[in-house]
Amino acid sequence: MTKSTKTPDTMRIGQLVKATGKTARTLHFYEEMGLLRPSGRTKGGFRLYDDTALVRVRWIERLQELGFSLQEVQDFLARLSEEAYGPDAMMRLRSFYVEKLEETRMAMARMRALERDLSNSIDYLDGCRSCEPLTNRGDCSVCDQHPVQDQGVPDLVAAVTQAQA
Repeated sequence: MTKSTKTPDTMRIGQLVKATGKTARTLHFYEEMGLLRPSGRTKGGFRLYDDTALVRVRWIERLQELGFSLQEVQDFLARLSEEAYGPDAMMRLRSFYVEKLEETRMAMARMRALERDLSNSIDYLDGCRSCEPLTNRGDCSVCDQHPVQDQGVPDLVAAVTQAQA
């Protein structure tokens, strides 16, 4: 490759692999799906990528973190490309992000509730250390010796202890 074919702003696949942490096969697969495009080629036919490829790979990664499959990302990009005008495309993108933000907030709320349930269960189970070491496991479902009886048995504990009885 000559210096005239590769500008300082472009990189070959190996450099893009290092910059993104993805494999060359993954990046080629993204290209096959139309999710990623090289900005050019060397005289020898090697793909060249610019900084927009880094941004695109990170965007794909974020969408996958949101639970999207690559097929769904491909479908979204296809629908987005149907928009003839920039403002329309940006409004479609905005609507997409608003929907995903709401889904993310709901998922976070579910995770915070799960965090509370797990924390309460751990706190409750820490009180189980006050039992006699040889207490029959079946007696846990009717424990009257627990130090936090007033708060009740957390569901994540009750589901297991009640099944023992």
